[in-house]
Amino acid sequence: MDAIEELYQRILTRKSASPDISYTARLFTLGEDEIVKKVGEEAIEVILAAKSQGNLRLVEEVADLTYHVLVLLALRGVSPTDVAAELARRQK
Repeated sequence: MDAIEELYQRILTRKSASPDISYTARLFTLGEDEIVKKVGEEAIEVILAAKSQGNLRLVEEVADLTYHVLVLLALRGVSPTDVAAELARRQK
């Protein structure tokens, strides 16, 4: 299992955790609007890092964006495998 899939599986398990102790569970409790907002915020932070904050900061922000996108996928019942299949389809 790769790192993305492992993180996705961890996100799925946190879905049922207490929002008081899990940031991921809190996001699920707040709902889709809040999760989408976080994806947007992180996307902007990726752009800012790419333009002026160096590669280390870019990597950190891409990791944050990836996490929040995976939370959104988990909320919607979409897996990273679904995304990988779409990417493979586009290569044909």
